[in-house]
Amino acid sequence: MAIKSRIRTVPDFPKKGIMFRDVTSLIGDPLGLRLCVDDFVQYYQHADFDLVVGIDSRGFIFGAAVAYLLQKGLIPVRKKGKLPAETVAEEYALEYGTDTLEIHKDAIKQDQKVLIIDDLIATGGTAIAAINLVRKLGGDIVGFAAVIDLPDIGGSKRIEEAGVEVYCQTEFEGD
Repeated sequence: MAIKSRIRTVPDFPKKGIMFRDVTSLIGDPLGLRLCVDDFVQYYQHADFDLVVGIDSRGFIFGAAVAYLLQKGLIPVRKKGKLPAETVAEEYALEYGTDTLEIHKDAIKQDQKVLIIDDLIATGGTAIAAINLVRKLGGDIVGFAAVIDLPDIGGSKRIEEAGVEVYCQTEFEGD
Protein backbone atom coordinates (compact mmCIF):
# COMPACT_ATOMS: atom_id res chain seq x y z
CA MET A 1 0.00 0.00 0.00
CA ALA A 2 1.17 3.55 -0.67
CA ILE A 3 1.00 4.40 3.05
CA LYS A 4 3.23 1.53 4.15
CA SER A 5 5.91 2.34 1.58
CA ARG A 6 6.25 5.85 3.06
CA ILE A 7 6.97 4.64 6.62
CA ARG A 8 10.66 4.55 7.46
CA THR A 9 12.08 1.66 9.48
CA VAL A 10 14.91 2.56 11.86
CA PRO A 11 16.85 -0.52 13.05
CA ASP A 12 17.97 -0.82 16.68
CA PHE A 13 15.90 2.10 18.02
CA PRO A 14 15.27 2.73 20.87
CA LYS A 15 17.37 -0.35 21.66
CA LYS A 16 19.17 -3.12 19.82
CA GLY A 17 16.86 -5.58 18.10
CA ILE A 18 13.90 -3.21 17.73
CA MET A 19 12.76 -2.16 14.26
CA PHE A 20 11.24 1.27 14.92
CA ARG A 21 8.41 2.20 12.51
CA ASP A 22 8.78 5.94 12.04
CA VAL A 23 5.73 7.82 10.74
CA THR A 24 7.61 11.12 10.46
CA SER A 25 8.63 10.08 6.94
CA LEU A 26 4.93 9.50 6.15
CA ILE A 27 3.69 12.81 7.53
CA GLY A 28 6.59 14.69 5.94
CA ASP A 29 5.44 13.50 2.52
CA PRO A 30 2.43 15.60 1.40
CA LEU A 31 0.89 12.72 -0.56
CA GLY A 32 1.56 10.26 2.24
CA LEU A 33 -0.14 12.46 4.83
CA ARG A 34 -3.06 13.04 2.51
CA LEU A 35 -3.47 9.32 1.75
CA CYS A 36 -3.43 8.54 5.46
CA VAL A 37 -5.91 11.22 6.52
CA ASP A 38 -8.22 10.60 3.55
CA ASP A 39 -8.30 6.90 4.37
CA PHE A 40 -9.32 7.55 7.99
CA VAL A 41 -11.96 10.06 6.86
CA GLN A 42 -13.38 7.65 4.29
CA TYR A 43 -13.47 4.80 6.83
CA TYR A 44 -15.19 6.86 9.55
CA GLN A 45 -17.26 9.35 7.52
CA HIS A 46 -20.53 7.54 8.22
CA ALA A 47 -19.73 6.52 11.79
CA ASP A 48 -21.79 8.07 14.55
CA PHE A 49 -19.43 9.87 16.95
CA ASP A 50 -18.98 13.29 18.55
CA LEU A 51 -15.29 13.60 19.37
CA VAL A 52 -11.86 12.44 18.29
CA VAL A 53 -9.35 11.65 21.03
CA GLY A 54 -5.75 12.00 19.86
CA ILE A 55 -3.04 10.27 21.90
CA ASP A 56 0.18 12.13 22.72
CA SER A 57 1.87 12.96 20.44
CA ARG A 58 1.51 11.58 16.93
CA GLY A 59 -2.16 10.84 17.50
CA PHE A 60 -2.63 14.62 17.67
CA ILE A 61 -1.50 14.96 14.04
CA PHE A 62 -3.89 12.41 12.60
CA GLY A 63 -6.66 13.14 15.10
CA ALA A 64 -6.69 16.87 14.39
CA ALA A 65 -6.93 16.36 10.63
CA VAL A 66 -9.71 13.79 10.94
CA ALA A 67 -11.63 15.87 13.48
CA TYR A 68 -11.39 18.95 11.26
CA LEU A 69 -12.53 17.19 8.10
CA LEU A 70 -15.38 15.34 9.83
CA GLN A 71 -16.37 18.43 11.86
CA LYS A 72 -15.80 16.85 15.26
CA GLY A 73 -14.10 18.14 18.38
CA LEU A 74 -10.56 17.05 19.25
CA ILE A 75 -9.60 15.97 22.77
CA PRO A 76 -5.91 15.48 23.63
CA VAL A 77 -4.76 12.65 25.88
CA ARG A 78 -1.35 13.73 27.18
CA LYS A 79 1.55 12.48 29.22
CA LYS A 80 1.35 13.36 32.91
CA GLY A 81 1.72 17.02 33.82
CA LYS A 82 1.08 18.51 30.36
CA LEU A 83 -2.57 19.55 30.70
CA PRO A 84 -3.36 22.80 32.56
CA ALA A 85 -6.78 22.13 34.11
CA GLU A 86 -8.05 19.37 36.42
CA THR A 87 -7.33 15.92 34.98
CA VAL A 88 -8.12 12.25 35.34
CA ALA A 89 -5.09 9.96 35.14
CA GLU A 90 -4.42 6.37 34.09
CA GLU A 91 -1.15 4.58 34.77
CA TYR A 92 0.01 1.90 32.36
CA ALA A 93 2.89 -0.54 32.11
CA LEU A 94 5.95 -0.02 29.97
CA GLU A 95 8.62 -2.58 29.21
CA TYR A 96 10.65 -1.23 32.15
CA GLY A 97 8.37 0.61 34.57
CA THR A 98 5.20 2.63 34.18
CA ASP A 99 3.94 5.86 32.65
CA THR A 100 0.78 7.92 33.05
CA LEU A 101 -1.68 9.48 30.61
CA GLU A 102 -4.13 12.23 31.52
CA ILE A 103 -7.25 13.82 30.10
CA HIS A 104 -9.08 16.93 31.25
CA LYS A 105 -11.82 15.94 33.67
CA ASP A 106 -14.42 17.94 31.72
CA ALA A 107 -13.30 16.89 28.20
CA ILE A 108 -15.99 14.28 27.57
CA LYS A 109 -19.61 14.34 28.65
CA GLN A 110 -21.55 11.25 29.70
CA ASP A 111 -22.44 9.05 26.70
CA GLN A 112 -20.57 11.14 24.11
CA LYS A 113 -19.34 8.91 21.31
CA VAL A 114 -15.58 8.92 20.83
CA LEU A 115 -13.11 7.76 18.18
CA ILE A 116 -9.55 7.31 19.48
CA ILE A 117 -6.60 7.78 17.09
CA ASP A 118 -2.90 7.05 17.46
CA ASP A 119 -0.03 6.39 15.08
CA LEU A 120 0.89 2.85 16.14
CA ILE A 121 -0.35 -0.11 18.14
CA ALA A 122 2.38 -2.23 19.72
CA THR A 123 1.68 -3.74 23.16
CA GLY A 124 -1.57 -1.79 23.48
CA GLY A 125 -0.62 -0.27 26.84
CA THR A 126 -1.10 3.33 25.74
CA ALA A 127 -4.27 2.43 23.88
CA ILE A 128 -5.82 0.66 26.87
CA ALA A 129 -4.91 3.60 29.12
CA ALA A 130 -6.66 6.00 26.71
CA ILE A 131 -9.69 3.70 26.50
CA ASN A 132 -9.88 3.57 30.31
CA LEU A 133 -9.66 7.37 30.53
CA VAL A 134 -12.51 7.85 28.05
CA ARG A 135 -14.62 5.31 29.92
CA LYS A 136 -13.87 6.93 33.31
CA LEU A 137 -15.44 10.11 31.93
CA GLY A 138 -18.51 8.24 30.66
CA GLY A 139 -17.59 8.26 26.97
CA ASP A 140 -18.73 5.55 24.57
CA ILE A 141 -15.88 4.41 22.32
CA VAL A 142 -16.87 3.70 18.71
CA GLY A 143 -13.41 2.67 17.53
CA PHE A 144 -9.65 2.81 17.83
CA ALA A 145 -7.78 3.84 14.68
CA ALA A 146 -4.06 3.67 14.00
CA VAL A 147 -1.79 4.00 11.03
CA ILE A 148 0.36 0.98 11.98
CA ASP A 149 -0.36 -2.27 13.76
CA LEU A 150 2.38 -4.58 15.01
CA PRO A 151 0.14 -7.67 15.33
CA ASP A 152 2.91 -9.98 16.55
CA ILE A 153 3.14 -7.90 19.74
CA GLY A 154 -0.58 -8.33 20.47
CA GLY A 155 -1.81 -4.82 21.21
CA SER A 156 -4.67 -4.79 18.72
CA LYS A 157 -5.93 -8.06 20.21
CA ARG A 158 -5.87 -6.47 23.70
CA ILE A 159 -7.90 -3.52 22.40
CA GLU A 160 -10.47 -5.82 20.81
CA GLU A 161 -10.64 -7.85 24.05
CA ALA A 162 -11.50 -4.56 25.78
CA GLY A 163 -14.56 -4.38 23.52
CA VAL A 164 -13.25 -1.78 21.06
CA GLU A 165 -13.20 -2.18 17.27
CA VAL A 166 -9.75 -1.62 15.75
CA TYR A 167 -8.95 -0.17 12.33
CA CYS A 168 -5.35 -0.01 11.14
CA GLN A 169 -4.15 1.19 7.78
CA THR A 170 -1.10 -1.07 7.60
CA GLU A 171 0.83 -3.62 9.60
CA PHE A 172 4.39 -4.77 10.03
CA GLU A 173 5.42 -8.22 11.22
CA GLY A 174 7.88 -8.65 14.08
CA ASP A 175 8.88 -6.26 16.85
